[in-house]
Amino acid sequence: MSQALYRKWRPGRFDDVIGQEHVTRTLKNSVAADRLGHAYLFCGPRGTGKTTSARLLAKAVNCLHEDPAERPCNQCSVCQAISNGTFLDLIEIDAASHTGVDDIRELRDMVKFHPGPGVRFKVYIIDEVHMLSNAAFNALLKTLEEPPDWIKFILATTEEHKVPITIKSRCQQFNFRLLNQDEISHRLTWLADKEGFTIQPEALQMIARQGAGSLRDAESLLDQLVVSKDDVITAERTQMVLGTASNEAVSRLTDAWLNRDGAGGLALIHEALASGTDARQFCRQMVTYLRELLLLQAAGDSIPLEATPEQKAEMLAQAQRAPRQGLIDAIKRFNEAALIAAGSWQPQLPLELAFVELLPDAPTPMRTVVAETAVAPTPPPAKKKPVEAETAAPSPAEKVEPTAVPEPEPVKPEPQPAKAPPKADQKPLTVRQVQGIWAQLVSNSGERIKNLPALLNMGKPLAAEGRTLVIGFDYPLFKDKFDNLAGATNLVGDILTELLGQNTTARAVVTSEYTVPVQPDDFRALAEELGGTVSEE
Repeated sequence: MSQALYRKWRPGRFDDVIGQEHVTRTLKNSVAADRLGHAYLFCGPRGTGKTTSARLLAKAVNCLHEDPAERPCNQCSVCQAISNGTFLDLIEIDAASHTGVDDIRELRDMVKFHPGPGVRFKVYIIDEVHMLSNAAFNALLKTLEEPPDWIKFILATTEEHKVPITIKSRCQQFNFRLLNQDEISHRLTWLADKEGFTIQPEALQMIARQGAGSLRDAESLLDQLVVSKDDVITAERTQMVLGTASNEAVSRLTDAWLNRDGAGGLALIHEALASGTDARQFCRQMVTYLRELLLLQAAGDSIPLEATPEQKAEMLAQAQRAPRQGLIDAIKRFNEAALIAAGSWQPQLPLELAFVELLPDAPTPMRTVVAETAVAPTPPPAKKKPVEAETAAPSPAEKVEPTAVPEPEPVKPEPQPAKAPPKADQKPLTVRQVQGIWAQLVSNSGERIKNLPALLNMGKPLAAEGRTLVIGFDYPLFKDKFDNLAGATNLVGDILTELLGQNTTARAVVTSEYTVPVQPDDFRALAEELGGTVSEE
């Protein structure tokens, strides 16, 4: 029966564990010197070797090899039994499903029994120990403090801060770290050689990066990509299966941001998504890439990066061009977009919005300036002097030689394309009316506020309240951004007034928090299309 790669090639000796030398060296020396503790606490992220090291320690304390320095040998009957899962004196408990005090009381009763013949120690491995209840921890405390001489406890957790200090103080604690890409790549290459398939270097780099420091995650991804023996895992297949964007796409999108090229950046996003890239994964890759740019900017090229010399030179050039605060804002925005839950009717919108919001606002268009200056203000007419003042002769001191002054030609103001005056009978607005002009509204809004079209595309005409259009957004984040975008609400109302010929306003709501009212005019329009009528009553 076939096994997953991480199970089939689980390390059998301490020397086979990757990236945790600070832990395995100490455990190996303790076994060789016969200075073993009665309880251990292994802490660290998932997939870094905690359970594997616990099983190796269980092998080592019962290994039959004559030289303690060679334990575990992975060859004797005890080591083989533990590897096969048939060793009865190794008890693994999942604390996530055994959280109650009764489970620990049962364990406390079981530890009183001696191990089987020829076995030195009975070993209990409690995985995800932080999931135990407070009562369960209290029940475990006394047994953990003074267990029988034939018992060893190994506790493992991914959330060290949830383990009570009273438990920690009775254990030898070892902290496991995340692996770097070189260590993961080295292990994956070794696995490929053992299994008889080939991985292209770029594909290997993608898998190692996607593992995010977890060797088990990376091995599971590799297992997912393998089709058959003698297979060649290409970068194209890896990118398609993992939903990742290419390094070139991430770098080009960063260039588009630095060049303030909104059209080019959005086209690049759409091209990547059309090729199968996952939008949230693209956001995560942007966060990772921009973080490396920030580190380069702050620490210079001395900081180690897992990139080729050509890629590092390009990243250095981008880091020199990028503003410090701009990089920080970009990292925050793409990280927020990556955290938005999937399932939106337009899943690419958080990515698009994160990119568009990083672009500077467009200047006020000429159309607005012309509208404000087309009609010059007419000076107030001069008051007529009294008749007596007109006929009175000027004094000698006031006499001046008359000069011919040509009269200026009257300035005729250019006709201004005024908005259609609101009709006296203001008919209620309908969603059907707005849906017919929604595309034109979105297009016209970009002439005044550059970021507004992308934001409007994340919403939709939801309802009408009299002459007020209600725009619905799926997420509160988008609704707040619309409300906080200066002039957006007024601009949408002005455009609607211009397109519909009646005074219209707009407001934004969160779709899930809004109850759509009954729209009588929608029924009336539908009835007219069907050839019937709707009574006013």
